[in-house]
Amino acid sequence: MRREPSGMSAGASGLSIPERTFDGGSRYRLRDLFTPLDTLLVSGGDPRLALDAGDRVNAYGCAASPEPEIWNFASSTASTISQFAYDRAALAREELMHRCLFDEVEIAFDARCEGMREELRGHLQLSPRVDVVFSPSGTDSQLHALFLARAVLGAPPVTIVVGADQTGSGTAHTARGHHFSSMTASGFAVRKDGAVAGLAGASVTLPLLRDGLGIAMRADTDAAVLGAIEATIAQGAPVLLQIMDSSKLGWRAPSVACLDEIARRWPRKVQVVVDACQARLGRRRLRSYLDRGYMVLITGSKFFGGPAFSGALLVPKGFSRSLDRIEGIAPGFFDYAGRCDWPVAWTALRSRFERRPNFGQWLRWEAALAEIGSYYAVPGAFRVRALAELAAGIDSMIALSPSLQPVPTASERTAGDDEEFAHATIFPFMLLRDGKPVSVAETGAVHRALRRDMNDEISGSSADREVAVQRSLIGQPVRLERQDDAPQAVLRLCVGARLVTEAWSPDTAQAKRNVQHLLDRVAHVLVKIELLLDRGAAATAPEKSAFEV
Repeated sequence: MRREPSGMSAGASGLSIPERTFDGGSRYRLRDLFTPLDTLLVSGGDPRLALDAGDRVNAYGCAASPEPEIWNFASSTASTISQFAYDRAALAREELMHRCLFDEVEIAFDARCEGMREELRGHLQLSPRVDVVFSPSGTDSQLHALFLARAVLGAPPVTIVVGADQTGSGTAHTARGHHFSSMTASGFAVRKDGAVAGLAGASVTLPLLRDGLGIAMRADTDAAVLGAIEATIAQGAPVLLQIMDSSKLGWRAPSVACLDEIARRWPRKVQVVVDACQARLGRRRLRSYLDRGYMVLITGSKFFGGPAFSGALLVPKGFSRSLDRIEGIAPGFFDYAGRCDWPVAWTALRSRFERRPNFGQWLRWEAALAEIGSYYAVPGAFRVRALAELAAGIDSMIALSPSLQPVPTASERTAGDDEEFAHATIFPFMLLRDGKPVSVAETGAVHRALRRDMNDEISGSSADREVAVQRSLIGQPVRLERQDDAPQAVLRLCVGARLVTEAWSPDTAQAKRNVQHLLDRVAHVLVKIELLLDRGAAATAPEKSAFEV
């Protein structure tokens, strides 16, 4: 018999885990669906999702309900939920309640999750043979990928993480099969960085940041990847290779040529999983990864702008045959998945997991699917043009600012496979004073101050006060450790799907004005940063971690 959960889902969300049994099933009360929607939306996740008792925002600075007055340029981190997505989540809950009048909660919930799989495949133009495994976050999905890789490779793999310095902070733990938080999304208390029973193994980390002065991607990434694989396989272990597309700074690695060489030299010894949690890749490129037999990690909460957290693992056709070889499931892994997370077609595997509907995870995906559907309903030609115009405008504004130093985002990109993502959508920069980077602490303070009305702290003209009052979210600071030098921090302006959706109009002139309006907002944000740096006003922002978590 397994232990009971600690009594709280999402750590501190306040939503109690429903009454349960451990005889192969569970009982869930229909009344749990009547919990306030805001509470449900932050349930069923790890403690990063919990709302602060004071300002009622999560670790990413986002509330559970819409805040239309806040400008969102933070899609590399998290975005506030839109009214459109919030309304879809509310309607989905009502529809499930109605369905539960005729079916058991678990049956109705399972049917809805299967419908979401079909909808997601449709939006991404994926084959019906691509399976979708839902999870509370991209970090949880990494554990799902490790679990499936063990089945495919026939032995515990060594995980090689490309871009370990620019992926989620939990990856250092999940790559080794360790707990990445003190609480699982199912509400079980665990020891952070303790081994997930039966899943723990070894990992190798390959950073992307080059040594020396400046911030840029290392030039020897391909050689480092090949060397790490060769050394691991020489020791008799298979490899789970986690590649990057794209990183927190918009970087991608290794190259396609490197991946081709890996397939040629080590067939059936290397399983690739793509960290595409940012979802900043064209649909053709996504399909090419799956056609190669790679698993792909995505989320609905980064580029697409759904509420944090909503993770998924895309599984290529043919994987289900490997599941028949699974004789025993790592006992600690049961804390990270419920029966409804797995595709209905995976009958044997599903039967070994508890019926444990995660209402928060489901509703966050409902909201994310609203954003994804809206984005792909915009004509492709406009998506390409809008992202290109926004990229050119933002690059120009950052380059012209005396207080901002842009960080290179160059990586291997082709207009064919990348479609609209041939253009950058993450724009990283360092803050400067007198030509030198400001401290890590001040960078974090500026980020916090952008979200606040700073009218009282910034005195000056009426124009300055108008800038100071506007609240906005940009990508959280990324802390970059430097060898033989002080650490530095990078902020990010991000273009997400919702900006493109909001800019679209069948009237060409109006659409052009809409794009310019977005660029005007970006300029407004950059002016506020200049004012904060010039007057030291950011120092008054409340002390609270603002770094990527």
